[in-house]
Amino acid sequence: MTGSTLLIFVVGALAGVLAGGALCVRYLRREVAADIGPRLRRLQLQLENLETAVNLALVTRYAELSARPLREPTLPPPDIGSHTS
Repeated sequence: MTGSTLLIFVVGALAGVLAGGALCVRYLRREVAADIGPRLRRLQLQLENLETAVNLALVTRYAELSARPLREPTLPPPDIGSHTS
């Protein structure tokens, strides 16, 4: 076997490994994306439920505060001794 024939086989083997790796990465990426999809949807639903609960709590608290009558502001007593004329 000559040097050029060996070089052709080595280049062919490297090209095959590169093509196989590319196909493997493409397959793995597709499978990971398919596996994550349902988890992301479930997480999105949980976040929406949490947001709804927080909004409900805030609206309820605001309604409780709005229902209370306002207190009259209390002014501090006048300080008689501080005026020097």
